[in-house]
Amino acid sequence: MDSGLQLRDAVPADFSRILELNAESEHFLSPLAPARLAELHGEAAYHRVLARDGRVTAFLLAFREGCAYDSPNYRWFGQRFGEFLYIDRVVVAADCQGLGLGRLLYADLFGFARASGVTRVTCEYDVEPPNEASRRFHARFGFTEVGAQQVGPQRKRVSLQAAPVR
Repeated sequence: MDSGLQLRDAVPADFSRILELNAESEHFLSPLAPARLAELHGEAAYHRVLARDGRVTAFLLAFREGCAYDSPNYRWFGQRFGEFLYIDRVVVAADCQGLGLGRLLYADLFGFARASGVTRVTCEYDVEPPNEASRRFHARFGFTEVGAQQVGPQRKRVSLQAAPVR
């Protein structure tokens, strides 16, 4: 990790920047309001940021099974798996994409899963409309499709993915 880069737990002081980053990638994610972010942060098993020279440039938010999260994708996994860590959203600032920040967050998340005794990490990505970059990225971490569903008012189709924690 370069010397100006810091991986740390997210704190409420980061929320305004996290909301900016989420808005930047909203075409792939659901919208996020300040109160909702505070609620999700409170439920999250993992909520970390990468900061470059003090500025948050990426974040990852994930939940364990059994929390009160109302996402249809999270609920899908909850109905099928007894234990899992669900990646709700991961965002890297547009001007920092391609620098390996997403890879750093995922490596840290998988380390967290191992330390927590979790054997499966889950997520989803869009297949209609397609998100080919996400498909390739997740394949490198061993994710495979375990289901699919249509979600949201636009009825976009998502691929529901799971990867073993090794």
